[in-house]
Amino acid sequence: MKVASPKLTFWEKLYLFEVLKGMGVTLGHFWKNLFNQSAMPTVQFPEEPNPLPVRHRSRHRLTVRENGDPKCVACMCCETACPARCIHIVAEESPINAIEKRAKVFEIDLLRCVFCGYCVEACPEDAIRMDTDDVLVVGDRREDFIVDLKWLLHGGDFLERRRERAETAPVQGEPITPPTTPEEDQGWPEGTPYHRPKLPAGWQTNAKNV
Repeated sequence: MKVASPKLTFWEKLYLFEVLKGMGVTLGHFWKNLFNQSAMPTVQFPEEPNPLPVRHRSRHRLTVRENGDPKCVACMCCETACPARCIHIVAEESPINAIEKRAKVFEIDLLRCVFCGYCVEACPEDAIRMDTDDVLVVGDRREDFIVDLKWLLHGGDFLERRRERAETAPVQGEPITPPTTPEEDQGWPEGTPYHRPKLPAGWQTNAKNV
């Protein structure tokens, strides 16, 4: 379909008058809002949040069955459908005979998520939803935005999550001492990065020195 370009008049071609017309509209709104601020369409967010649409997509959550077990069967449909590749799932065998697998690890990187809702549409078990009404997601470290299986099942407050991580984080200028023995390495907090020192003699390692 070909759309004809509009023909400009002589005054429109001068451009100066169109600029003055635009400035007139801006000044009109300025004086109107200056003396009638109660009628302004401005919302004092987050103190006065707007109601969310019926079909909104907010932060994710995982649903559970009547016995409290997660509905997720680790079919990887949501991870496959995700265009941002922000979902990471590790499956394990389910103790329930009627269910083959369940999710051992279920993580979502909210910084990479584009909130498209494809994961919700792809899930055959209705295990993941985006109806938590939680649209205010804040944090000061990347780890704050990587939500795991426990978080997705029970939810929570991101401010509480930041406080919990702050309590376990090392004090600035005092890095955590890396483990030097196998016993210390077994008790190392999972997910805590550190530079592995040179292994002592007698500490058995594999071909990759891990």
